[in-house]
Amino acid sequence: MSFSDTRVWHAYWISFGATMVDWNAKNFPAPYFRKEFEIAEPKDCKLYICGLGFHEVRINGRRVSDFELAPAQAKYDAHAGYLVHDVSGHLVSGRNTIGVTLGNGLYNCQTAEVWHFDKATWRDYPKMIAELIADGQTILASDHTWKVTTNGPIVFDSLRNGEYYDARLEMPGWDQNGFDDSSWQDATITAGPGGILYEQTSAPCRVTRTFPMHKLECGIWDAGQNLAGRAEIEVRGKAGSCIKIQYGDVLNPDGTLCLDNIARFIKSGEFQTERYTLKGGATEVWHSHFTYHGFRYVAVEISGDAELVSMTAQAIHSDVRQVGDFTCSDPDMNALKQCTYWSYLNNFVGIPTDCPHREKNGWMNDAQLASDTGLFFFDGKETYREWLGTIRDCMRPNGQLPGMAPTSGWGYNWGSGTMFDTILFGIPRNIYIYRGDAVPMRENYEPFKRALAFTKSLAKGHLVRFGLGDWMHPFAERAVVPELPTTAWYYHELKMLVEAARLFGYEEDVKRYSELAEQVFHAFNREFSNGNGSYANNEKTALALAVQFGFCNGKEAANAVRMLLDSVRKDAHTADFGIVGAKFVPRVLAEHGYADDGFKVFTQDQYPGWCKWVRDGETTLCEDFAGKYSHNHIMYGDLFAWMMQYAAGIEPDFSRPGFREVVLKPRPIASLSNMTASYDTIYGKINIEWQRVSGKIQFKAELPDSIPGRIERPDGSALAIQKTINTHWKE
Repeated sequence: MSFSDTRVWHAYWISFGATMVDWNAKNFPAPYFRKEFEIAEPKDCKLYICGLGFHEVRINGRRVSDFELAPAQAKYDAHAGYLVHDVSGHLVSGRNTIGVTLGNGLYNCQTAEVWHFDKATWRDYPKMIAELIADGQTILASDHTWKVTTNGPIVFDSLRNGEYYDARLEMPGWDQNGFDDSSWQDATITAGPGGILYEQTSAPCRVTRTFPMHKLECGIWDAGQNLAGRAEIEVRGKAGSCIKIQYGDVLNPDGTLCLDNIARFIKSGEFQTERYTLKGGATEVWHSHFTYHGFRYVAVEISGDAELVSMTAQAIHSDVRQVGDFTCSDPDMNALKQCTYWSYLNNFVGIPTDCPHREKNGWMNDAQLASDTGLFFFDGKETYREWLGTIRDCMRPNGQLPGMAPTSGWGYNWGSGTMFDTILFGIPRNIYIYRGDAVPMRENYEPFKRALAFTKSLAKGHLVRFGLGDWMHPFAERAVVPELPTTAWYYHELKMLVEAARLFGYEEDVKRYSELAEQVFHAFNREFSNGNGSYANNEKTALALAVQFGFCNGKEAANAVRMLLDSVRKDAHTADFGIVGAKFVPRVLAEHGYADDGFKVFTQDQYPGWCKWVRDGETTLCEDFAGKYSHNHIMYGDLFAWMMQYAAGIEPDFSRPGFREVVLKPRPIASLSNMTASYDTIYGKINIEWQRVSGKIQFKAELPDSIPGRIERPDGSALAIQKTINTHWKE
């Protein structure tokens, strides 16, 4: 998205008015703002609001929307999103009251951690701007006449630490007419965050599903699903009693929460911890407002006279629409699909992240590796597009990108490189392929050229030695040298740009970047090719990248595939690669006639491999095959896209954007007896079903109306599809 907005605001940014001295010395409780106002007729009423870091809005005692953790995280001194709510149904003729509560979020990150968001250039005390328009006229605007207090019940909130709530400080009626706010102070007009305001149109975060939690023998509560979100508690007891809730994704052998890995980067305050202080009397129900956690398990400590009656886990993520799905006869693959589903959503809370607990950071390599799965599973086009704007905001004048976005300045000199930079054009390219929209490619075309110029400045003899390489290889000593994947990715980036330049008619760029790509091609082969399809030390990732990115062809490519296949089979289909090989080894096998072996890579159940996670009871994908680190990552999540493209046969292609022509190339996996798949394109839904019957593959497909299509069968024959097809072939 291009972050420009022509809207003229008739409102001021307002805050509680903390000074810089106060702000650095104390973690203030959440500010509560209120304003009573008159409206003659609530007609076509829209509320425009940006409250940073997060905000919740109430009118006449009711929440305005079910949005959570809004707006999405950003580089706030470059841009910040405002939301538009239709509030006609919340208003009445005559007197009304609006109430806004602000949370710190990433805007005011008080937590000392290794990424230094506590030192971000944008950091300030929470602030807001709001304007109510009724029938085209400004009825209400934030200014110094609004009232504000920090004496409310949210006494502490931090994105990575947690939230503390003292129900004894609740202010009944604070968001309704007639409340006595004489002890509240006038709001202070203040400067905005410095960034351009734009209307956020990406999918909002919502509570999309709840899981009843049950208590284990060790006293830990279990949601049964690893997720991103929060717990809602039902408690009763005496006033002043406290419920402490701590969140984690795995247990120690003794049944206690294991937080060693996921808490290690947080250097101040408690980690993923909430505290609720009871007001006493009737049963009380509560959940946090301005944080979220990555968890399956919850540890509870009770101080005082109180009882935890029940607890429910609430899943929170960007509410992107699901557009694709499959089921097959293999229960392990179906379980891995569910792990991928939850890993993807758990790591899309406003922005794509690496994990929802330890970091909550927008690591770009994780997101680009999973973008095929993301766009085969969900329509996240707009949500991706806004985050791409944040990535551009983080680009330095010389084209250098960090490894994550947003960033306060950390990540430019480690954890970045070509494989991360690819996202700036790789995701726009995938949006074009899957959703048929070329606008994101145009928006990021020139910035991507700047990123390539920076990469070129680092290259020596057209080889790039800056980057992480095949990250998270289970046997580090067997990993390919990092400069092979980083250089391969550089070549891939140049080829992507040439492809787009041809589409847009930029002939000078076609010539310029084709020539540079040719030079990188030859440099790569001079450095890494041993001849006859052999690359480096014939690591699986080296062979797969050489074939996937076109560094060899013909007989040499066939030999490389054969060496890869032999290596995969020799190692019993175990995952002898890191996150780069995890993406491309199964793809190269399937592309060259060995889809059964690609499927076995995913489903063999020995270490290292995906299915071992299922055997160990995981409900999401892990960061590493040993399960030593995070248990909620998406960087190994290409398996869903692999199943949709190869096992089901739905072929995405740059020349057929948005599936305006449907080509089906099914590769029925030998160990499967049946499979169904569907994908909702911009033109309508593709439905596929195949099964084995008496030595034959029975194949059915239904395409959107008026969309041309064909099926290319494994024997090389092809048939046109007119809306539906019902065919079969011998195995």
